[in-house]
Amino acid sequence: MFDQGFPEQLKEDVLAVTRLIANKSANAAMEMPEQFIHYVHKDKAIQFPYRIYYADIPDKAAAKLSPQQKMILHCIYSRSHDGLIRQKHLRCLLQMDYEEWAIPYIVKICDEYVVEILEMVYGLLKNQDTTEIQRFCLENKESFCRSYSRMISYWNEYHRLNSPDFQQYVGRKLFRECLGYKKSMELKTKPSLH
Repeated sequence: MFDQGFPEQLKEDVLAVTRLIANKSANAAMEMPEQFIHYVHKDKAIQFPYRIYYADIPDKAAAKLSPQQKMILHCIYSRSHDGLIRQKHLRCLLQMDYEEWAIPYIVKICDEYVVEILEMVYGLLKNQDTTEIQRFCLENKESFCRSYSRMISYWNEYHRLNSPDFQQYVGRKLFRECLGYKKSMELKTKPSLH
C-alpha cells in the first residue's frame, strides 16, 4: 500500500517500517484504504493513502529505526486519521533534514482543516528555503490549485469567525509564502487558433 509513495530504492526501508507498524500498532491489520493521493515527481507517479487508521507506535520502538526509516514512518503517520498524531509526526519530519521524497506528504497536509497543524507547518517552514517544495507544487499545479481552493473552503467553513481577514489567515500565508502559490497558476492556457 505504501510502495508507490516512496522511491523504489527505499523498498526495504518501507517494508521494515510497515512491519514495525503492523507489529506495534493495536489495530495491526494493514487494510487497504479507500482513497489515495496522487502526485507526480520528476516524471514518476506517487500514490499514498489519504488516511490511515493505525494506532501510533511507541516512541521507544521508533527510536530503533534508522534516520531514513524514521523519515518514512513520519511520512506514513502524517496521513493518520488522528490530527494529534498527524501533527506530531509532521513536526518530527519538518525538524529533520528531510529528503525530497518527503515533500508530497508535507504539501498534502497543508490543505487540511486543523488550523493548529497549519500554524505549526507555517512556523517551521517560513524561515526555511522552500524552493524544492515550490518546485514540487509547480510540477503538480492542478492538484496544488485544488489544494489551495480546499484550504479556502475550510477557512470559510471553520475559521472565518476567528480569522475574518483571509489575507492574514495562516493557511493563505503558508500557501503563498512557503509553497509558492500564485493566482497565475490557475490560469488555463488558451488553445491556439492556428
